[in-house]
Amino acid sequence: MDRAGVAPGANRLVLAGTLTARDVVRHTPAGIALVEFVLAHASTQAEAGEARAVQMDVHCIAAEATARLVAASPLGLAVEARGFLAPKGRSSRSLVLHVIELEFKERGE
Repeated sequence: MDRAGVAPGANRLVLAGTLTARDVVRHTPAGIALVEFVLAHASTQAEAGEARAVQMDVHCIAAEATARLVAASPLGLAVEARGFLAPKGRSSRSLVLHVIELEFKERGE
């Protein structure tokens, strides 16, 4: 662990947001179910001793059971997503959140 308590190679992200868009479930050549979706995030964060409003859309992808859960969920649902960041493609510098766990939240939770 480094001085901030982060393990070398750590790549974990927890993000609260609202499910605002999703594609249909597709399957890889190996038969793995995938779904791409968008989480809209809005919060206030502390930075340099000041409050900063943060609003963003985060592009996500989920596989197998998590993909089926996303596909069956209504748009507008508040969720907490846990996963890791990876490039969108081999030569891309754009990042996508690969969601491993998805938890439904009550509004304002």
